Amino acid sequence: MRRFPVPDYDDLPEDLRERIDEETDDAGFTPNVFSAFAYKPSHFRAFFAYYDALMLDTPLAREEVEMIIVAVSGANNCLYCVVGHGALCRVYSGAPKLADQLATNHRQADVSDQHMAMLDFAVKLTELPEAVTGEDVQRLRDAGFSREEVWDVASVTAFFNLSNRMATVADMRPNDEFYAMGRRD
Repeated sequence: MRRFPVPDYDDLPEDLRERIDEETDDAGFTPNVFSAFAYKPSHFRAFFAYYDALMLDTPLAREEVEMIIVAVSGANNCLYCVVGHGALCRVYSGAPKLADQLATNHRQADVSDQHMAMLDFAVKLTELPEAVTGEDVQRLRDAGFSREEVWDVASVTAFFNLSNRMATVADMRPNDEFYAMGRRD
């Protein structure tokens, strides 16, 4: 993070250190977003509580969630999230090219018609939220998404619009480790 100070790990509240330690153990490195959001502990807690709910309490496959994140982050030109979640998209999808396709132009991505409907909706909600109508929601339903899934597509989209904007303002940089994840056999 280049525009705001990153607090020293030892100065953080215990619950933040525990969460950062969990992520570090899982990933093998500390994703920079954890250090960056530690700047305001109350925001860290709220941000990651909602993030966890979006990832864990959804009928959407993790691959689908990551596809939404990458397409939205690409539309927003968010380097941190395109690279970080692009890595996760590659890992969960097993498709090494998919994240690059989604980040640059989701309309040219190698995805199913159902996933294209999902991505079209997410990008429209990102770029033209005032133009989203009941017809857009119905297109998702017609593509096979349940009401809960439509809600979750919108929730992930909205959350990552917030996340992208914070990453941009803070000038968060992706960890080097993200760039190679999911690209090799």
